[in-house]
Amino acid sequence: MHETESLSTLWPLLVYAGGVVLLVTIMLTASYFLGERHKETVTDRPYESGIKVTGDARFKFPVHFYILAMLFVIFDLEVIFVVAWAIHAKALGWAGYIAISIFIGLLVAVLIYEWRMGALDFGPSGSKILKSYHEKYRSNPDDILKANIEKLKSE
Repeated sequence: MHETESLSTLWPLLVYAGGVVLLVTIMLTASYFLGERHKETVTDRPYESGIKVTGDARFKFPVHFYILAMLFVIFDLEVIFVVAWAIHAKALGWAGYIAISIFIGLLVAVLIYEWRMGALDFGPSGSKILKSYHEKYRSNPDDILKANIEKLKSE
């Protein structure tokens, strides 16, 4: 008795799904038979508003851009959980507060781990640049600072 009730309430959904599949099939079949088919030398070439192609559009990005994108996606998704908690914080009570505190603590731990592993280092470090500069010119930073101060005073 229960199975016939569920089938009787489910038939509109099945009719709708069948209609969608039928419509998609008709559209794809019609476009296959009615569409143009031609193969010239320029058919597969990219077209950008009449501008002739000057080179390959595929160039390699440095890997740190991909790492940055992954970190953004990861931390962006966590914001959804924090906002959902904030909306229902009163209803969740202390259990929800403890859960979100653990969650945010884990986020901070992961951020510190990524920072220490160097995943957030983009480009050369300022201290490394200064160190190589001083090694190259064999100068003491304090001497350079004093010389610059004296130069400013004399002007």
